Amino acid sequence: MKTGENEQGLKQAMDLTRGIAIVILIIHFYYECYKAFSVWGLTFPITDRLLGNIVHMPFFAGFLETKLIALGFLLLSLLGVSGKKSEKIRLKKALKYFFVGILLYLSSGWILCYCWWEFRKLAISYIVVTGLGFIFIINGGSLLSRLIKGRLNGAVFNKDSETFPQEERLLMNEFSINLPAKYNLKGKERHSWINIHPVRGFLLIGSPGSGKSYFVIEHAIRQHLSKGFSMLVYDYKYDALTKLAYNQFLKNSDKYANCPSFYVINLNNPGYSHRCNPITPIMMEDITDAIEAARVILLGLNKSWLKKQGEFFVESPINFLTALIWFLRKFENGRYCTLPHVIEFMQVEIESLFTILQIEPEISAFINPFVSAFKTDSKEQLEGQLDAAKISMARLSAPNMYYVLSGNDFTLDINNPLVPKIVCMANNPQKQETFAPVLSLFMTRLSKIMNQPGKLKSSLIIDEFTTLTFLGLDTLIATGRSNKISTTLAIQDASQLRLNYGREQADVVLNICGNIMVGQAAGDVAKQVSERIGKILQEKESVSFNDNGMSISRSKNLDYAVPVSTIATLSSGEFVGIVADTPEVPIELKAFHSKVQNDHKQLSKEASKFKNVPKIRDITLEEIEKVYKKIKADVFYVVDSVTEEIMNDPGLHHLILRKESKD
Repeated sequence: MKTGENEQGLKQAMDLTRGIAIVILIIHFYYECYKAFSVWGLTFPITDRLLGNIVHMPFFAGFLETKLIALGFLLLSLLGVSGKKSEKIRLKKALKYFFVGILLYLSSGWILCYCWWEFRKLAISYIVVTGLGFIFIINGGSLLSRLIKGRLNGAVFNKDSETFPQEERLLMNEFSINLPAKYNLKGKERHSWINIHPVRGFLLIGSPGSGKSYFVIEHAIRQHLSKGFSMLVYDYKYDALTKLAYNQFLKNSDKYANCPSFYVINLNNPGYSHRCNPITPIMMEDITDAIEAARVILLGLNKSWLKKQGEFFVESPINFLTALIWFLRKFENGRYCTLPHVIEFMQVEIESLFTILQIEPEISAFINPFVSAFKTDSKEQLEGQLDAAKISMARLSAPNMYYVLSGNDFTLDINNPLVPKIVCMANNPQKQETFAPVLSLFMTRLSKIMNQPGKLKSSLIIDEFTTLTFLGLDTLIATGRSNKISTTLAIQDASQLRLNYGREQADVVLNICGNIMVGQAAGDVAKQVSERIGKILQEKESVSFNDNGMSISRSKNLDYAVPVSTIATLSSGEFVGIVADTPEVPIELKAFHSKVQNDHKQLSKEASKFKNVPKIRDITLEEIEKVYKKIKADVFYVVDSVTEEIMNDPGLHHLILRKESKD
């Protein structure tokens, strides 16, 4: 105990021990350099008699033994030294003093043995060198006693304390995505598995370069195709994911009961694209499908409308476009029901267009406000409603897009057990403002068609999800599990989601996914994930020191397992997050902070052998232009045939619109 009495007693004992060492060393000097002491007149009869009595003792048996005994007493005295602690003292400096002192102290005997100086010089040199060694040993020992032995954890960012146990078992099922990883536990590297069950929704977040595609999405494509999934891949930077999906399709086509087909939608290059009509009449059962299609395409073309749904100048263009789609769906059993025909159809003059639309009773509720505005000569209001749709849709009026969207190489029921499909939808970052709305329509229609019971297990893998306008995603994730649909969404940051979808819809997407995996990220995402993972018991240390000594305090406190600052500084391929389990495969350790392990050489070798995505057809500009002109001719035919029907039936003459004169 550090009481005053105990400390004083210890100090006296150490002083006595050190004094014995000094006395033994002085006797050693007197004995070994007696001739010099005699010349200097420092010998006395009493000391000679005393020396004559003790030289026969065991510790004077030899030259070195006396010095070692003195050294032993000195070292013993240093054990009880307790100096003022200092952070500036380093072990290297203390050991340097100590070992230099030992070296001088023990090697000084060479002066007496091998130097041929005058005996007085020898004596002085020997005493000085030995004394310096003695002093250096004392200095080094005192520095060691002042050294802070219980220094704080050397990890500047407290990484060793922020570690926690993670799932090290490989837990596979028919839907899982299993990523091999490594993590740190109390300074030791351990192997783990990130077991993701995407049927409960999988949201992947990370800034550009964080490794979302290379470390996660590519694994998802490989593993799901090897398990016999039908699949939709949204390839924002064509053909990175499309090429991988195509080669994995070739590799795993034997895993399916019915061999799937591989399709590509490429609006930029019709030669490398299959043709598909997203509003094919076969898949449009009622007018609600037309409403959904109209809403998706216009909201995709006007992202700001997403936050204004329900307002008059947003809903009016949607109703107008719904009427056009459903009219073409009903006319001649949907023969001309394609998006290019709709775009051309809306360019018809207002008088003729609304006269024609009135013949279809199912869309009367949608067009009555426009007809009333026309009859009351509210020209400015009517034109504002219609132009909002016309101007937006005009951006899609391109021969290449008309060609791709007007054919029927395949239907969107990709998880049909009899004819499964792998579909890749290609975007182009330089033209995303034009392509994304159409691809959003494909995505929304396809997800609704897929989400039915009795279908083949399917996987939606959507990279750069925020570039799309995907309506009904929350419903897909909520109900898709029972219909064996796995959903994987990748975004760069939640701010993009809020910018494009609004805060409410963005929060739904962020919170509804059971699996969330985050690479390097900052802001609200990092904070939310840190809070989701929660707090763990972490060891805390504090050191205090004063003249009386040093004290170390250790405690355990709850603190965030993965702080926001850690998430903001993750390396490429390093992820944190939480996985969801299933009743069949429960997972106790759901949180993870690990680095996904890729065999880079093997993946590079595999990629070097990949086949290019094949060209679908050889097509010339003249053929594309021919289709473009045919669509325009088809619309003229629709207008002429319906107008002729109205003109030839007196019972329909009341539908003909004519502007009323102000006079």
